[in-house]
Amino acid sequence: MSRFPKLSETFVLYEMLALQQQGVDVEVFPLINERAKVVHAEAKPFVERAHYLPVLSLPILKANLHFLRKKPAAYLRVWLEVLRGTFGSMNYMVGGLGIIPKAAKFAYDMQRMGVRHVHAHFANHPAVAALVINRLTGIPFSFTAHAHDIYVDQHMLKEKVQAAKFVVAISEYNKALITRHAGEAMRDKIKVVHCGVDTSLFQPRQKPASDGLFTIVCVGSLEEKKGQTYLVEACRLLKQRGLRFVCHLIGDGQNRADLEEQVRRDNLGDVVKLAGGIPRAEVLKMLAKADVVALPSIRTKSGKMEGIPVALMEPLACEVPVVSTQTSGIPELVEDGVTGLLVPPENPAALADALQRLANDPELGQRMGRAGREKVLREFDLNDNAATLVQLMIGGAR
Repeated sequence: MSRFPKLSETFVLYEMLALQQQGVDVEVFPLINERAKVVHAEAKPFVERAHYLPVLSLPILKANLHFLRKKPAAYLRVWLEVLRGTFGSMNYMVGGLGIIPKAAKFAYDMQRMGVRHVHAHFANHPAVAALVINRLTGIPFSFTAHAHDIYVDQHMLKEKVQAAKFVVAISEYNKALITRHAGEAMRDKIKVVHCGVDTSLFQPRQKPASDGLFTIVCVGSLEEKKGQTYLVEACRLLKQRGLRFVCHLIGDGQNRADLEEQVRRDNLGDVVKLAGGIPRAEVLKMLAKADVVALPSIRTKSGKMEGIPVALMEPLACEVPVVSTQTSGIPELVEDGVTGLLVPPENPAALADALQRLANDPELGQRMGRAGREKVLREFDLNDNAATLVQLMIGGAR
């Protein structure tokens, strides 16, 4: 992955923990030498032994000279492959070429450690690094394609799919997109393995005594694709309608200042609360209070959008109903009227109507919450999906 740990990508951490429970020795090789300010307690052992590297160092130089001497053709060919594959995008080309020296050091260390399989999270630069390692060492690799890494960045996607032992798509939507880019011949190599949640941790809880307020919770980084601005506007409409409610926005990000200004401008400080980024234990407490979780995801003008948000899986596992949008793979989790309610993206009026509907009909929310947990147990259980990934890796490591 690019960074570890990263608060908005805790699904990677929990997958690693699940893989360890399956008996896999997991080593972390972040591309960027940067640690998050907020670190989940479960991440600390990985952080302590993670293979962080500076941009350039003497060990990196020695590793590159090693491959230049031992495998000169492969080493020079990988530079040419990345240059050719990223040509036309200065940003992606600089990033891709900048990865090679560090990836060569990773490759050198992995050979010495006896690593049998490399798995990259995200199909853009992390998958390029895995490809470089494979070209230099022959260690088989795979990668998981999530969202922006294929919706926005598609450089070298076909080459990476062809070289990988297998590719994980987190949704059928993603599998179809990757197949279109990589070719129909690659379809069987692309496996749908959902991100998942720990259903033994995220489970129905006794709701605290109600204070009479309908409680809306939104969990997610504060960025455009999450659509929180439309939720705040929906809250303005609900306040106008006289609904007694409170909405908690959990998460942090680049849009925080804009959202705070929107709340101030619309005089919503009494009903919309920005909690910032909080650990998983605190998220669980908030979900126990929630009547509904809302995530009004959108597709941005640049093409960024969700995959299937874990932030929707977690409340459903707790039997909390959700309201979201008909964006990317979300309908694969949220079946409209069955496990939640779906509204058109960028439509605060429809969002307000859906939230009002649940406020007026608690039994509907309870039915959808129960159906949601059943759906998560069938298709989005973290340990079940980790076991599937292990079987794919074992096949890839032979």
